[in-house]
Amino acid sequence: MSDLDDTDRRILELLAADARQPYSDIADDVGLSAPAVSDRVAKLQDSGVLRRFTVDLDREQLRDGTQVLVEFAVRPGREGEVRDWVADDDAVEHVFVTAAGDVVCSARLPVADVSAWAADVVDLDAVDDYDVTALAGSTWQPSVGSADLALACDECGNTVTSEGATATLDGDRHHFCCGSCRSQFVDRYERLDADA
Repeated sequence: MSDLDDTDRRILELLAADARQPYSDIADDVGLSAPAVSDRVAKLQDSGVLRRFTVDLDREQLRDGTQVLVEFAVRPGREGEVRDWVADDDAVEHVFVTAAGDVVCSARLPVADVSAWAADVVDLDAVDDYDVTALAGSTWQPSVGSADLALACDECGNTVTSEGATATLDGDRHHFCCGSCRSQFVDRYERLDADA
C-alpha cells in the first residue's frame, strides 16, 4: 500500500469515530462489501498506518488525580530515553516530542506528588528542568484529514511510492523505495541476526 485513496480515508474516519462498529456498517457507508473493508483494514494495519484499536476513556469520570501537562526540558541526545520512560508510565495519556527536543506529556497525577512522580519516572540527570501545568480539561480527536500516505524507506529515508517494496522480518513489516534498498536492508538484518 503506497497511497491512501478516498475510501481508505473514509474507513479511517469511521474507525476513529467508533473502532467497534461492524465492517458491514462501514461497508454500507463506503460502498464496498464487508470482506473488502476487512482487506483494506488489514492493508492499513500491515502498512503501519493503523497501529491498534483502543478505547477512549473519559478520565474526567475517574477519580485518579488531576490532569496535568508536564514539559521536560531534555538534555541533548536524551529525548528518546525520556520519551520512553514517560510513555511507559500508567498515569500518562499522551506523549509528544517537540522540534526543540522537549518531551511533553499529559497525565493524571495527584498534584501534591508531581515532583515525586517525575523523580520516579524519569532520570532527572536527563533533564535540565520541568514545568507542570494543571489542565481544566482536554479533548482528543484523531482525524485523517486529506493527508497522503507518506511512508519513508527504512533503508535510505526516501519516500516509498507505488514502485516500492516491502519485507516482513520477525513479524515487523518494513517499507522500501526500491528493490535495491530492500536487498541491502534484508542482507544487513540477516547478517546481524546471524551474529547475535
